Amino acid sequence: MTGISTPGAHHYPASHWVEIGALRLHYLACGAGEPVLLLHGWPTSSHLWRNVMPWMAPSNRVIALDLPGFGQSAKPLGRTYNFRFYTEAIAGFLKALSIEQTGLVVHDLGGPVGMMWAVKNPEKVSRLALLNTLVYPEMSWAVKVFLMMTFLPGIKRWLVSAAGLATAMRFGVVNKAAMTPAVLEPYQAPFATVAAQNALLKAAQGLHPKGFEEIARLLSRLTCPVRLIYGEKDRILPDIASTMVRLQRDLPQAALSALPDCGHFLQEDAPEELGRLLVRFFSAEA
Repeated sequence: MTGISTPGAHHYPASHWVEIGALRLHYLACGAGEPVLLLHGWPTSSHLWRNVMPWMAPSNRVIALDLPGFGQSAKPLGRTYNFRFYTEAIAGFLKALSIEQTGLVVHDLGGPVGMMWAVKNPEKVSRLALLNTLVYPEMSWAVKVFLMMTFLPGIKRWLVSAAGLATAMRFGVVNKAAMTPAVLEPYQAPFATVAAQNALLKAAQGLHPKGFEEIARLLSRLTCPVRLIYGEKDRILPDIASTMVRLQRDLPQAALSALPDCGHFLQEDAPEELGRLLVRFFSAEA
């Protein structure tokens, strides 16, 4: 792809923190220009975007937030991790950074929480990219099994353990050999305590089906340019291809790219390819 800069050392992300009410939120940031907010899913963090952000940084101010309950952000146990909680957190975060309008990239759990904020604030979304994510209220058997597992004694404890998190990450990629202990450790470290693991379980359980129905109902509010990019070999969301077809029908301005050798965590399987697709989209004038 011509016209896309190779990242320099100054394009690599650095850690920052911000206070949003009682929440201390961590985020990675790099680059300059129009902002783009990257939202991860379960059980990851801003670390998921570390190799994608440098490709976007020459053209954009790229910001990857650790959602509450994840990464180095606060993990309150006295809160319900529902759509309202996340919408308020995203709105507060952008206000704290003085961002009036932003590009948005969503993945996994970051999809529904980011999309809820987006459909309620369509004027604040300049461009939107959806990766392997959930959008609609109709859930696959795989998602239903996962949710059931988060409630089962014993199984739920393993799910959020270091071994369980490593298994989830390996299950979600094609290139399993790349999931070395050094790569996995930053995903595991935020959940070393029982309290943090309990927050992770709450985050998996907090999104009500009615929220997904509301997102589907309000999708047409999003008239900004839309990009759909997904890994075809997704075993975590096995219905991702049909989700993307449905999104393209509901958002007719959307362009679609399928990456054939990528799994659910396409940021790990093909960070350069994904970064190049995103920079081309978010640096465009049209």
